[in-house]
Amino acid sequence: MSDGKTYTPLTPAVLYILMALAYEQKHGYGIMKQVEEDSEGKVTMGPGTLYGSLKRMLDAGLVVESGKKVDPKMDDQRRIYYMITGAGQEALDAELERYKRVVTVTKRRNALPAQG
Repeated sequence: MSDGKTYTPLTPAVLYILMALAYEQKHGYGIMKQVEEDSEGKVTMGPGTLYGSLKRMLDAGLVVESGKKVDPKMDDQRRIYYMITGAGQEALDAELERYKRVVTVTKRRNALPAQG
């Protein structure tokens, strides 16, 4: 990382939140739905996990609040949107590279589980 900080390994919650925000800003409920979709239903994130993780991520500079907006797909309530920062993108890239190296080593050692 350019500032000398390292954020990896990321917790699964932080990884999925960063992936959800990598392409567009989202509000909390949108993040939860994206995580569920990205994980094919294997990860469900409740409000406590989501907002606790977001607070730590805000403090670490991985995400920022991008303001309150109305989500046209939801009610007319203004929602706080979050967006990934440069540091957040760097952390996500580093974590995905780490996973890629793990898969490469696993394949090289023929240690992948049998497909069945």
